[in-house]
Amino acid sequence: MEIHARVIKFGLSQDPKIRNYLVNLYSKCQLFGYARKLLDRSTEPDLVSWSALISGYSQNGFCQEAVLAFYEMHLLGIKCNEFAFPSVLKACTVTKDLVLGKQVHGIVVVTGFDSDEFVANSLVILYAKCGGFGDARSLFDAIPDRSVVSWNALFSCYVHSDMHGEAVSLFHDMVLSGIRPNEFSLSSMINVCTGLEDSVQGRKIHGYLIKLGYDSDAFSANALVDMYAKVGILEDASSVFDEIAKPDIVSWNAIIAGCVLHEYHHRALELLREMNKSGMCPNMFTLSSALKACAGMALRELGRQLHSSLIKMDMGSDSFLGVGLIDMYSKCNSMDDARLVFKLMPERDMIAWNAVISGHSQNEEDEEAASLFPLMHTEGIGFNQTTLSTVLKSIAALQANYMCRQIHALSLKSGFEFDNYVVNSLIDTYGKCGHVEDATRVFEESPTVDLVLFTSLVTAYAQDGQGEEALRLYLEMQDRGIKPDSFVCSSLLNACASLSAYEQGKQVHVHILKFGFMSDIFAGNSLVNMYAKCGSIEDASCAFSRIPVRGIVSWSAMIGGLAQHGYGKEALQLFKQMLKDGVPPNHITLVSVLCACNHAGLVAEAKHYFSSMKILFGIEPMQEHYACMIDLLGRAGKLEAAMELVNKMPFQANALVWGALLGAARIHKNIDLGEQAAEMLLALEPEKSGTHVLLANIYASVGMWDKVARVRRLMKDGKVKKEPGMSWLEVKDKVYTFIVGDRSHSRSTEIYAKLDELSDLLKKAGYVPMVEIDLHDVERSEKEQLLYHHSEKLAVAFGLIATPPGAPIRVKKNLRICFDCHTVLKFISKIVSREIIVRDTNRFHHFRDGSCSCGEYW
Repeated sequence: MEIHARVIKFGLSQDPKIRNYLVNLYSKCQLFGYARKLLDRSTEPDLVSWSALISGYSQNGFCQEAVLAFYEMHLLGIKCNEFAFPSVLKACTVTKDLVLGKQVHGIVVVTGFDSDEFVANSLVILYAKCGGFGDARSLFDAIPDRSVVSWNALFSCYVHSDMHGEAVSLFHDMVLSGIRPNEFSLSSMINVCTGLEDSVQGRKIHGYLIKLGYDSDAFSANALVDMYAKVGILEDASSVFDEIAKPDIVSWNAIIAGCVLHEYHHRALELLREMNKSGMCPNMFTLSSALKACAGMALRELGRQLHSSLIKMDMGSDSFLGVGLIDMYSKCNSMDDARLVFKLMPERDMIAWNAVISGHSQNEEDEEAASLFPLMHTEGIGFNQTTLSTVLKSIAALQANYMCRQIHALSLKSGFEFDNYVVNSLIDTYGKCGHVEDATRVFEESPTVDLVLFTSLVTAYAQDGQGEEALRLYLEMQDRGIKPDSFVCSSLLNACASLSAYEQGKQVHVHILKFGFMSDIFAGNSLVNMYAKCGSIEDASCAFSRIPVRGIVSWSAMIGGLAQHGYGKEALQLFKQMLKDGVPPNHITLVSVLCACNHAGLVAEAKHYFSSMKILFGIEPMQEHYACMIDLLGRAGKLEAAMELVNKMPFQANALVWGALLGAARIHKNIDLGEQAAEMLLALEPEKSGTHVLLANIYASVGMWDKVARVRRLMKDGKVKKEPGMSWLEVKDKVYTFIVGDRSHSRSTEIYAKLDELSDLLKKAGYVPMVEIDLHDVERSEKEQLLYHHSEKLAVAFGLIATPPGAPIRVKKNLRICFDCHTVLKFISKIVSREIIVRDTNRFHHFRDGSCSCGEYW
């Protein structure tokens, strides 16, 4: 401006050349008022001045002003040139005004500048960025002499629009046409490889950079660091980073963000320290990555320090970093701090609300997560599919079906009813709330059904005990040509486990082998669980041995399986091996260990593990551990010790504990203990029939039939129905169910004939019916008949006539196997030379050659 004053002083302000320089100066400095005054005062403003003004507007983002200036110039009859057209076209591109752009294109053609490469490139970019890639390509192909600049113009448009395949193809065409790529071409190609996660192509471009001498270019080096980091090749990312002479903030952010992305959180924080030592000041992106690293490692104190740094740098109120802080505090189990950050945010947008709702959900504070959603809605923030899915996850944990219905209605009103993410969450939530019919309806109403939705519904069926429906749905999925993944296979295995469907479980195992999921830990764990619960501990052990990296779930599943099958010593040996391998137990593992001791009567070992839980493993005994110990002591006849442990418990005994005491009272015919335990159970679970039945059994065992009758009256008056005993087994992919005295089976005549045949053989072998366990006040002959038609005996008889000779018979029962059936099945296993495997509510019984694996300790 001082120089301008001198120009005026010396009388040179009307000199066209000096005026053009001044217009250009003021336009570039965004002082458009001065530039415009110079133009308006000029008697004959020329093209150079107008071009300078239009260029200034365009370069500084004043696109509307650039277009208006172009109109004015055009109305004055001043013809545009190859320097002005690109500025106008850039303004049309930024405003996405293709209509105006086409008008300018018409003027370009009329004035003959369409063959100018610089103008043609601007037209290519205009059409491409307005979505007209076909027109852009036609214009590009029409450029007579295309330089690397022309190729880069279209190339950059493909990259910015995530058209990575087209970008790769164009790059190959450029190289084949003999055009040497420059650093811009190669950097853009690296970004394409990043988007495609194609490290092979990325290495080739890296080779081009070295070959053409662009490897020292800062922009290209940063792009390489970013590419290698994002595809997970952190060694190469570090190598490129180390070769950068003076890494800038972009370089540091790329390598730190890459480490965080692939969960190398410790390395990311080390790099942050190195960055600070180098004198480079972190920006909001650096600190955002650092917060993610703290979240990943649950480093709350370091996260607090970073929070303090943000406040000092006056970035504490930034919404982007605010969300990062909420996420960090949430993952560090510090929801009070997360809520405080949320409260202090000047503007809470949808992302911030989603972050705090998700934090409560992750920390199992489901009531808080669910209650925040109405507040968010009241404040008019709106919501998206992430909000709905997160809230539904908490609703599933709360099993609040009425809330699920409300969210379902809201998703219908807001247009999210066909969003697969929301649909999947609705199916999952309805399933976990026990409303599988609603989950099925949501599935059937979804217009697009994919693998995720099938997996959710299969899981819902499996969790609800509808294993047959889960398997039917899997067949439907295959009919639709949808390839399974390891998750759906795991859900199917759980369904087979709940049904004890051994043969169908083996078929799912075949599919796991076929689709290559054997190395998947999730599928491997489910295989161990399925085989263990289907009665084949040998197959479970084989599946366990093939899991490549065994985590705590793998070990717990196998230890629990051995415990259920009565292999107590083997379970304890495996537990010791787990500790030797450096895998620390969790509370579930220790429940399995105590159960193993319980099923094998290993009292001393159980006492050792129970008393040392806190000291050795830092785990406080929970209700389940106490219940196992009390059950073990009770079964062993140490009733006083069991009661002493109940009195020493740091919390009120629950139904598990009193149930264990009632079971012990039944075994040892202790009426006083039985009555005390039953009284507590009836207060805790009045609707459960098992308590009444066990108490009646205790009375019946000592001949107190008047009290048996009183218990029955209590059941009748309280409308408590005894759960009917049911047994089922699988034959040729079909599950058959039996109840006591069942004659509904199509082969009923054969089944009862087989029972009659076995009756004679049993009597000859020395079997005497245990009529004292039958609570019906009827004649002995009638009691014998009732005992002989128990559901597990019918199932075994059917197994004998429906399966090949010598094949094991696998039966599942919904109640505990009775003493008489246990005795009968031992005899039958010897008479027919077959293994009979019965899974009751307590454990597995393997009957072989006249004896049971439980060793009579059950």
